[in-house]
Amino acid sequence: MRGLPVGDGGWEYDPDAHHVIGETPNLVFIAQVEERADELVRAAAALHLDGTSHQGRSVAIQEEILPGGMFQYLTLVRQERPHIVQVTAWPL
Repeated sequence: MRGLPVGDGGWEYDPDAHHVIGETPNLVFIAQVEERADELVRAAAALHLDGTSHQGRSVAIQEEILPGGMFQYLTLVRQERPHIVQVTAWPL
């Protein structure tokens, strides 16, 4: 879902996938991260029905721990999308 226009219900790696993921060999873990990111999009849509008009405080960076590692993300409410800023896979 990366690289889609604002308000599309997508998410992205910030600044880009290579910077965030790097050369992580654990592709199963990366697939779990991206699946969870899809779920975060749906959760953000339910929480912020019209993110473009959001006037409240920004949401802090949050962490998700999954089997095989963790990732950090920031939901940019006005852009209506989570941005994954760091992915850390545990050693294989």
